[in-house]
Amino acid sequence: MSSAKTVYALPSYNYKVSVGAQTMSFSEVSGLSISYEKVVYKDGLSHLFGTTIVRAQKNQPVVTLKRGMAGNRRELYAWLQSKLYNDVFVDLCDENGLAVIRWKLSKALPLKIDAPGFNAQSNEIAIESIELIVQDLNIEYLS
Repeated sequence: MSSAKTVYALPSYNYKVSVGAQTMSFSEVSGLSISYEKVVYKDGLSHLFGTTIVRAQKNQPVVTLKRGMAGNRRELYAWLQSKLYNDVFVDLCDENGLAVIRWKLSKALPLKIDAPGFNAQSNEIAIESIELIVQDLNIEYLS
C-alpha cells in the first residue's frame, strides 16, 4: 500500500495555502510555474554547426489566488495596502491531509485585487482574486 502512494497521482483539490503563518482557504490557485528566458547564441560557424541555445534568467511568476468573499475577511486587502512581502506556501496533500508536495513562493507581493462581477440575474458566489508577483518559486517534495 505504501508503494501505491508514491505511484498514483494526487488529486488537485486537496491543498492548503499559507500566507506567512496564517492558513487561508482559496478555491483556486494558478500560475505556479517555473520558466527561464532563452538566449540564442550565433557565432561565425553557426552556419556549419548550428546555433547554441542556453537558459538565461529565471522569470518571476505571477500567481493568482481566488476565493469566495465573506464580510469578515479583510486580510488580502490589508496585505495589498501594507506593501509588505510574505512567503506563501501551497501544499498538495494526501488523503490524510498531510503535505506531500510544497510550492514555496518567496517574497510574494500583491499586485492587484479583483472584485467579483455583479449581476442581479445570477446566483453565483462572489469570488475575489489576488495577483501576486513572486521573487522566487521552489518546489519541495516532502515525502
